[in-house]
Amino acid sequence: MVPSPDTSKLNKLLAGLPQPDAERVLAHLEFVPLKLGSVLYETGDQPRSVYFPTDSIVSLLYVLENGDSAEIAMVGSEGMVGVASVTGGDFTSSRALVQSAGFALQLDKEVLKREFARGGPLQRALLRYVQALMTQVGQTAVCNRHHTVHQQLCRWLLLSLDRLPSNEVHMTQELIANMLGVRREGVTEAARKLQDAGMIKYSRGHITVLDRAKLESGVCECYAVVRKAFERLLGS
Repeated sequence: MVPSPDTSKLNKLLAGLPQPDAERVLAHLEFVPLKLGSVLYETGDQPRSVYFPTDSIVSLLYVLENGDSAEIAMVGSEGMVGVASVTGGDFTSSRALVQSAGFALQLDKEVLKREFARGGPLQRALLRYVQALMTQVGQTAVCNRHHTVHQQLCRWLLLSLDRLPSNEVHMTQELIANMLGVRREGVTEAARKLQDAGMIKYSRGHITVLDRAKLESGVCECYAVVRKAFERLLGS
């Protein structure tokens, strides 16, 4: 179904558009469900649509030839999945996997490219978003190389919480290990320490954050770098 005007406000990029620009885009948006674990794009795909998540989270993963993968960025209501459509490339460089189920606003790629070519508010918002996304990608690479699994898990949980409406994350330890590109045993040990410290409660794919302040005290600087970049560039 085509969403009402209020629906577009569920995505911060679209919510920031002036009314005339928002109305042009609104006519082409479709409110669609995103199921946990579903793949929106594979590496090398030429997608026909882009997605503006509302209450869902999409992970961008680099996949190696042997099938191993690691998350390079996550996208929630602050952004858009499919930036290659406006950066001059028609092919995706990563897998887009739904990390947290919910909904998104789907838009035909050609409509987005036409609006982007206008050079107005949508173009400026998307360019700022791409810069923030590049910061997240770069900081993730540094974090995965230099910081412990404990710190990486804290960062991942906090970035997820920033994009969710509650303090709960539905994700198995195996999937988190795939996201971080580490062994499952490392995630199990890190999660146990967080639970023993009273920061989280974990049970069979369900993580509840009990003390966010403590979680932030155990994270590396990478979380703050990414969060500040998004606040500075997008005001969110």
